[in-house]
Amino acid sequence: MGALPRSSPPPQAVELNRWTLTDGATLRQMRIELREALQAHRLAAHTSSPVAERAALVATELAGNALRHGRSPAVVRLLMVDGRFILDVADQDRESVPEPAAGAHTDHGGRGLHIARSLAGELSWYTTEHAKHVWVSFPADAASDQDAAGDI
Repeated sequence: MGALPRSSPPPQAVELNRWTLTDGATLRQMRIELREALQAHRLAAHTSSPVAERAALVATELAGNALRHGRSPAVVRLLMVDGRFILDVADQDRESVPEPAAGAHTDHGGRGLHIARSLAGELSWYTTEHAKHVWVSFPADAASDQDAAGDI
């Protein structure tokens, strides 16, 4: 896995939800609320759908990275644009570059960006005046959620 492309989400993306995370407890709560938000916004058929499970796993990996390797707080935003939803995870460390671990083993960590790339559509990153962001996209068609039931 090479370096991540650098780009921001489409500017017309609309924010649906936002979570501010400071520790493991807020990370667990975000994961629960993200599944509920996907269902509420009709982006997943139900909270245990394949799309909701993939999104919750990716959001947890990226937010965990932000808490471990960035500067707190981490902010997770659920966005919607052009038939897809976007998870944008930010931390306050603008200086570090998100890099996939080379040769990482799952028992030692370092797999978060690899997991995100394998489960999501786009994976990219950018910086703003105050934060570094990593974002991923998923199709927002809840009907495709039903078709993908055997994918996980």
